[in-house]
Formats: sequence, structure tokens, C-alpha cells
Amino acid sequence: MHELQDLEVKLKKDLAPEQMLRIIFHYISLIAPEKDLDRILLYMADMGRELILADRCTLWLHDKETHQLWTKVAHGVKALTMPEEAGFAGYALKNNKSILIEDAYQDARFNPEVDLQTGYHTKSVLVIPIQNQHGENMGIFQAINKLTTEGVFNYQDMHLLTLAASYSGKALESAMLNQEIEQTQKEIIYLMGEIGESRSKETGNHVKRVAEYSKILALRLGMSPAEAELIKISSPMHDIGKVAIPDAILKKPGKLTDQEFTEMQAHTIIGNQLLKKSNRQILQSAAIIAHQHHEKWNGTGYPQGLKGEEIHIYGRITALADVFDALASDRCYKQAWEIDRVINLFKEERGVQFDPHLVDAFLNCLEEILALKEQYAD
Repeated sequence: MHELQDLEVKLKKDLAPEQMLRIIFHYISLIAPEKDLDRILLYMADMGRELILADRCTLWLHDKETHQLWTKVAHGVKALTMPEEAGFAGYALKNNKSILIEDAYQDARFNPEVDLQTGYHTKSVLVIPIQNQHGENMGIFQAINKLTTEGVFNYQDMHLLTLAASYSGKALESAMLNQEIEQTQKEIIYLMGEIGESRSKETGNHVKRVAEYSKILALRLGMSPAEAELIKISSPMHDIGKVAIPDAILKKPGKLTDQEFTEMQAHTIIGNQLLKKSNRQILQSAAIIAHQHHEKWNGTGYPQGLKGEEIHIYGRITALADVFDALASDRCYKQAWEIDRVINLFKEERGVQFDPHLVDAFLNCLEEILALKEQYAD
């Protein structure tokens, strides 16, 4: 009863043709140049809701690998997943068929699970498949509860939503492909980092933990989410230069001689030289990190002996994250330090080995750091 009363408060009049065109052109102008998948999904949901006067509009995307439909954008709710065959969306996907429903609870195909999760009450429903350029269904456009006196969707609404999907589907497909490419790049970067680490004594999820710690520290220092993500993606390659260091040095169980230590130090220069040739922002950032992550705040680090803010902030962040993980994790040659011991060392090295502001940021977000350490434990 409450749901129906809420709908009555929000009842609207059908749009005039010029209003429909205005909505379509407005959102197409936003969607066409957009590359971010989440924003495209949001624009499409907003366009659908405004265009056919729906209370809610959801974009379900099909994940063929997991056999699920998922959405990050559903008006009024958080991210959701469900089996690819479930409910009206699953039926439309499987049968490549748009459907109109006047009362969801009177239809056997309805999956009430989402309503149970959200506390919402679904009544009228309109569902259409979204196709890629090959005619394959890549997702579902679903509108819920028509906000007019009649309270049900009609074939004009179906036509308008299909039109909106066809206009924006190409941008959606492009964004999904771009996201897949970016994810592939990230996986390659992690693999490159792990190759560098695997030749020495670092194992397991070390590069992933360093990446996650670096992002948290960057955010805590006030960097933008985009720049923090850049550091996260770049930092796994901090030791890539170790690929050129002989095993006799990398895997030596005892203390290195002065000559061996000099050769070991060269991995920072080698890593920088390998990465700086690219004009890609990620690899340029990785080149800086590879070169400077062994520099020290007081100028006693290597390879350049940089001091204070002469050291790039990317290098300073990754250095602290790398040292923390090395000390706080088990290795074949040592047991993990207790966290209190690591914290005491960092306090002692504040303004000596590490940027003092960075040490403060680390201590302020220690709870988040430890949670990530647990999440990515070996």
C-alpha cells in the first residue's frame, strides 16, 4: 500500500514529442564522447527513466564467463548480480525478446529476489535487450513502474527505449571493450612486476599489496582518485630491473660484497631505462618509481642520492609501501616483523629514510593498510 501511495505522489503527464527529442539529444550528447563505463550506464539509466516516465531504470550487463547479469547502476539500489536466466531480464536475454508486464507479481517469470533485497515493490515492467554491432545481446534495459495515471508501459515506451538503446549501445560496447583492454593492461603490468620479483626473494602477492598500499597512501595525501589509481597501476613494476641482475647476486643467501651490492643497485637504472622509452603515462610513471624507490629522504639512498622533495612523490610512496610489505611479510629467509616493531622503525626513520608527511599518512591509515594486508595475504 505504501508503494502505491508513493507512486501517486509522483504521477506525471505523458511527454510531448519535442520533450522526448530534447531528452534523447541531451543524453546522446553526453554519452557519445564518454569513455567511462560507469558514467555511460548512469546516463543510459537516466535517459530511459526520463524518456518513458519510469520510476526506476536499470542497465543489466551480461557476463558470459560467470553466467550472470550484473549492474552497477540501478536507481535507488547498490550494485546487484543475478543468474543470467533469472527473472524478466534473464528471459529477455535468452529469448532476445522485449517484454511488457502490467503486474510483475502475476507473472511466473518474475524474480522477486531483487525486491526482497531492496525493499522495493515492482509492478509494471518494460524489458528490452541491448545488442552489440554483431547482433549479440550484451545486456538488458529494464524500466520499472510507469509514473502515469494508467501506471503501465505501452508499445510507444518500448519503441522509445529501443531507440535509446540503439543510439547509446555503440558507446556502451566501446566502453566495455576499453575497460577490458585496461584490465588486460593491468594484468600484464602485474605479471611484469611478478617476473621482476620472482627472480629475487619476493614471492606471492607482494606486488599487489604494494600497489594497494600505494593507492591508499596517495589518497590519504590528498591526491585525486585518478592519480592514486595511476600510482597503484604503476607501482608493481618498481623492481622490473631485477630481470637483468644475475641469479648469483639476487639469490645469494649471505651478505653481498660491495661489488655485488653495486650491481644490485643497478636494477633501479635498468628498470628506468626499460620503461621510460614509452610515451604511455602508466609506463612513464612506472619508470620514475623504478628509478627512485630506493632513494631516501636524507639523501643517502640510490642511485642518484636525491634528497627530500627532489624524490618524486611516486617514488616516496612506493618506497614506504615496499619496505612495509617486506618487513611485515614472511620470507624464505626471515619471519615477518610484528606490526608494532615496524611502526617503531617507521617513527625512527621519519625524516631520515622516509618523507615525514608520508609516515604520518601511513600511521593515520594503518587500519586500512592492515585490512589490505589480510585481504591479499600469501
